[in-house]
Amino acid sequence: MAWLRLFTRTLKSDNQTILRSLPKTASSSSPNPNPYFTTRPFSSSFLITKTPDKFKKKRKKPESARTKPVQPDSTRIPHFESLVTRDAHFRFLTRSKEFITKQPDRILRLDDAGKLYRELGFLRGRKVTRYIPKHPLIFQTYRHTDGKMWLGFSEFMEDLLDEERALMDSMELDRVNRVRKLLMMTKDKRILLSKIHHTRLIFGVPEDFRDRVGKYPDYFRVVTGQDGNRVLELVNWDQNLAVSELERTFMVDEDKAKRAFKFPVKHGKKLELEVKISGKLNQLNTLPLVSPYSDGWKHDVWTLEAEKYRVGILHEFLSLTLEKRASIHHIVEFKDEFSLTRQTYQMLKKQPTAFYLAGTEMNWTVFLKDGYDANGVLIGKDPQVVFNEKLYKYADMHQMGNDSGSKL
Repeated sequence: MAWLRLFTRTLKSDNQTILRSLPKTASSSSPNPNPYFTTRPFSSSFLITKTPDKFKKKRKKPESARTKPVQPDSTRIPHFESLVTRDAHFRFLTRSKEFITKQPDRILRLDDAGKLYRELGFLRGRKVTRYIPKHPLIFQTYRHTDGKMWLGFSEFMEDLLDEERALMDSMELDRVNRVRKLLMMTKDKRILLSKIHHTRLIFGVPEDFRDRVGKYPDYFRVVTGQDGNRVLELVNWDQNLAVSELERTFMVDEDKAKRAFKFPVKHGKKLELEVKISGKLNQLNTLPLVSPYSDGWKHDVWTLEAEKYRVGILHEFLSLTLEKRASIHHIVEFKDEFSLTRQTYQMLKKQPTAFYLAGTEMNWTVFLKDGYDANGVLIGKDPQVVFNEKLYKYADMHQMGNDSGSKL
């Protein structure tokens, strides 16, 4: 047992030696009782380190050309803008009238009408069965012997279509002259018949114009192009038609015509010019003297004369339309024929006295200001325009003698 006591005594002495060699421990009041254990801050990985989206400042997205208005509020003319809105509202009437009249017996299955909303001008996502009852003077539904519902025009609308057809016949010679003037303005004196068909509504050209041109062999010739498309060519030049509306205005009111346009030309400000020379310079900077019925397309595309020619072309083009206005889609149809450039939009914006652009930057409509009075009423309405306005009124009426429909 002696050896056991000796081992225990030796173990205790060794432990005391080891403890004495260690530094003194911190007091109990120390925040870190074990100085050899380094404390680290707690993990914050579970906390939100990013600002939630609802607290972030939302950056305003820049307006795209599809939605950005052409005119700011300060320069907007309400009666022109309202005409663009009216066109959008009655798009269903214009397209439905064209599409249904081409169908056999002028009727269409109601089930098919819902799938053809683009062709009929209906709003996407809106059921046709809910849309049709809003225009009872125009549309009517029928139940066929097969039990299916069919869509067609009302008897009142059928009478209006007959009236329009008679109007087209009576205005045929006027429409022929409009097309002749269009051909005389083109570079090669020829236009695809399909282009005239696509833009026929703004000129009042009848649907079957392609069949009527054969009655005027002294004016037109139809040939087949290299791509197989039918092309309308001018046969004879008529000097009496080769007078633009701008030239007529110039002869009646020279000062008014000069005030319509501006073509800035850089020159010294302190030039001492004679009265005659100064007058010629002012005329150079105002009236486009290059006739749209000339060979102005031969000018270098970026010269002042070429720009005057293009401005004159579009001025005369709008003068030939029924409502003295046209959309970008109508103008683009004749881009090659009229030698227009991609800068047409900017070119028109530089002439605010003569033209007004409405709508959005991607889908704009240009108005010829001289065609409207101060109240925005079209001067010298064509019979087709009068008929269209009457049709618009009936389209929003629920019954004859009731004007409670929507007004634009």
